Amino acid sequence: MKYRRLGKSGIMVSEIGFGAWTIALDWWGGKKINDEEAIRMLKRAFDLGINFFETSDVYGKGRSEKLIGEAFKGVNRDEVIYSTKWGYDIYGAEQIGHNELPQRHDPSFMNYALQESTNRLQTDFVDVYSLHNPKMNVIQDDTLFETLNRTRKDGKIRSYGVALGPAIGWKEEGILSMEKRDVTCLQSVYNLLEQDPVKDFFQLAEANDIGLMVRVPDASGVLTGKVNMDTVFDKNDHRSTRKKEWIAQALHKIEYIKPIADSYGWTITELAIKFILSRNRIATVLPTVVNLEEIELFTNMSDEKYLRQTDLEALSQMYDKDFYTTTIRK
Repeated sequence: MKYRRLGKSGIMVSEIGFGAWTIALDWWGGKKINDEEAIRMLKRAFDLGINFFETSDVYGKGRSEKLIGEAFKGVNRDEVIYSTKWGYDIYGAEQIGHNELPQRHDPSFMNYALQESTNRLQTDFVDVYSLHNPKMNVIQDDTLFETLNRTRKDGKIRSYGVALGPAIGWKEEGILSMEKRDVTCLQSVYNLLEQDPVKDFFQLAEANDIGLMVRVPDASGVLTGKVNMDTVFDKNDHRSTRKKEWIAQALHKIEYIKPIADSYGWTITELAIKFILSRNRIATVLPTVVNLEEIELFTNMSDEKYLRQTDLEALSQMYDKDFYTTTIRK
């Protein structure tokens, strides 16, 4: 496993991180992971060199944080990096299906949520504390960020960031966070087939020494071969909003991608991860994993054998709609 610096925080994180939402929810293919299996997954990831565990208080209403705390109870705290998020009122509202909970990003709620998260994680501090899907008015709240700065100074958090979403986009929120706030990191969706808005963040992230964290690197399973035109998502699957038209276009693009993957002797999945890791400003990738085999698969891809600049540029061009229309569909 290789490690990278998480922006100005100086925290060294594994190139492959553990996105811990799947161990608390059955929103990915209906896979329900019991506590014992979840803890085995977390410990195996750690044994394979993953030190970055990314979660949120909203995942299973604290279940994901509890599992992480239990898995690493007794482990040297310096050896595990806890990254969690806050901003949804899991204490005053009940989540129904995939509907978003009411958001609260006021300082008093932040202090309360942080204390609850540290209790569940069985730790005195959080390494990375991120705002979860904040709207523009939250990023503009000076009082909130003054509180975050004090909390960092007090040692309750080592750094803080912003997780953009839940849908792809949120470009303006990301830019304002990097330009005006002392964030360590920014998290968003980024993959071969969905490069907005992260492709526009690299220069600003470099200028402000901000580490980028990437989720959904497999484009919801299309880049792992698990999703095709015959795939029918259960209504409870987080990917049920994916339209058939998008999947069809994605599969066409993969036909263009294959020769590049073949030239390196890689699978499409390897190319998908290495495309992301070829960007130096990206600190860590958070694949969606639901079993031990997938953890081992992705950890093996952190080997510093990444894309040549010419191929990286070609794959970036591929994303351009005009290029897709004129080249791939001819």
